[in-house]
Amino acid sequence: MTQLRAGRPDRLGCVLVSPNPQPAVEVSGLVKRYGSKTAVDGLDLVQQPGTVLALLGPNGAGKTTTVEICEGFRTADAGSVRVLGLPAGTEALRPRIGVMPQGGGGYPGIRAEEMLNLVAACAAHPLDPKWLIEVLGLGGAVRTPYKRLSGGQQQRLSLACALIGRPELVFLDEPTAGMDPQARRLVWDLVGALKEDGVSVLLTTHLMDEAESLADDVVIIDEGRVVAHGSPAELTANRPDDQQLRFRARPGLDTTLLSAALPERLKVREVTRGAYVVEGLIDPQVVSTVTSWCAQQGVLAEELTVAKRSLEDVFLELTGRELRS
Repeated sequence: MTQLRAGRPDRLGCVLVSPNPQPAVEVSGLVKRYGSKTAVDGLDLVQQPGTVLALLGPNGAGKTTTVEICEGFRTADAGSVRVLGLPAGTEALRPRIGVMPQGGGGYPGIRAEEMLNLVAACAAHPLDPKWLIEVLGLGGAVRTPYKRLSGGQQQRLSLACALIGRPELVFLDEPTAGMDPQARRLVWDLVGALKEDGVSVLLTTHLMDEAESLADDVVIIDEGRVVAHGSPAELTANRPDDQQLRFRARPGLDTTLLSAALPERLKVREVTRGAYVVEGLIDPQVVSTVTSWCAQQGVLAEELTVAKRSLEDVFLELTGRELRS
């Protein structure tokens, strides 16, 4: 984190949050309807202070609506939502939270530096805008109008605006969407620095590895309801017969033939082109059978690994594999 600390005597969040027994976010029985459609249907979640909570779900699951209600941008039809101990939308919460919306939120014609200075002017004790611009790699774009920034630059500027006021709680909606790997890694480092400072972070993301790397707790929702909640380790914990053997080989192998050579309890599928997975209880005999069968087909099983379930596997099991509209 030395790159992030350079030139600053204090820490990134700079709020130095004192221990607070109250949850950062507490949602109970939340309901939100749009006409005849129920977007959020009796949702409950609790985020402890100083933690990173990832809210996951397929498109249309109710993630953004839930976050916008917590931020105070929408009102609930039923239920209770408290943020930092106060009802969501309370005026006193504005200087205490930071918001990075999914769409960026910048004025099209405003220059990057002007945008950040404008937001800083609304904060009582803002971070140094010039320092934050350099930390987020925007030094070469300070005079560029917002509409001409790349998608990744717009995302980084939006993140800077969310952090400039030294918030106690930050809402990040798809924070690394459109970013290249370097910028994405920087955002991950920033989230880690915020947590070190005691700042609470609630993020939504479609990137399962991002949630698995950053989150202390994960809440998976579908059709407006919570379908799973726990730490990444708890959600991906293996049952004895819940392992995976992964390998790469020539695309289009007949997996029904491989299934016939393996014990009935095992499932075989080609997850992406040329990438295969065998699921079930994986023992040395199973590994030997897979490699022997591939040899009989005249192909080499490459990158063969035995692994536990990933958070993406859990997500797909709970919400289904079909594409949502």
